[in-house]
Parts: sequence; structure tokens; C-alpha cells
Amino acid sequence: MREHSLTIPAPERWGEGIVSVPQGEPLELDVRLESVHEGILVSGTVDTRYEGVCGRCLRDIAEPLEVEFQELFEYPGEETADFEVQDDHVDLETLVRDATVLALPFQPVCQPDCPGLDPATGERLTEPASAQQSPVDPRWAALQNLTDHGAAHDAARDTEES
Repeated sequence: MREHSLTIPAPERWGEGIVSVPQGEPLELDVRLESVHEGILVSGTVDTRYEGVCGRCLRDIAEPLEVEFQELFEYPGEETADFEVQDDHVDLETLVRDATVLALPFQPVCQPDCPGLDPATGERLTEPASAQQSPVDPRWAALQNLTDHGAAHDAARDTEES
């Protein structure tokens, strides 16, 4: 068994969505190589950072990313394996790239409760949508009066009980 820690720059941009790991971004690898009967078992982690835009408000974001990976590099034989030992070496680029790209968020947000953009103006909202007054469809306006009256009635009853 051998363990290695190294830092290398990303050889190219990894990711095609609204976030990606930019070319040259440092990849901090901690790798463990273990000899097994079928080949070499590679396991480890990669720490890096991705950049892009928030999927709701389009604000620029940059977040850390930690990815775990594990794969068996098989000795060359009759069957073709996904990963093979080549001249007593293993090439980790494909393994690390695939694990990193699959770990990138599909719908990244700048914060968990990001309110997004106003559908009418396209401006960034500053508070969650639930706290804002949205225009009420005139067909449902009569029901709004019932809920406002019911909430006031419940509040008055709670005050009387206290």
C-alpha cells in the first residue's frame, strides 16, 4: 500500500453546466494505492473549488468541493476493463475528472433560501417570495378576505385564552 498527497492544477475546464472547475484551479489529491489480486485499488479524495452562477438569481458564486472516489485498475487480461494498469502505472486523470464533474451541483444556489429574480422586472429579490405580497387573482380575492378574517379571529381567540 502507498499513500500520496499532491496538488496539481486542473488541466482544463471540468464541467459543462452553469458551474465548473476552471482550468488551472488547484486540485488537492489524497490517494491510497493498494495492491489486490485483480490489480490496484485506488481510493482517495480531491478537494477543489467550483465557480459559476446561482441558478436562481444569476449571482456569481465560488464554492469548495470535496469528492471521494474509489476504483479498481485491473491488470491487463483477456477482458477489457474500464480502468487498466498500464506499464505498472495508473492514470488518475479520467477517474478524478469523472468523479469531480458528477459531484458538481445541478442547480447551484448562492444561499439555500435564495429568493431568485422578480418575474415581472427581472431584478434580484432581496427577501424570500413567501414574505412578499404577490398580486391576487381577482377571481380568488373573495377567498383572501376569508383567510384574513380567519387569521384575525384566531389571533383574537388566542389572546382571550391567555
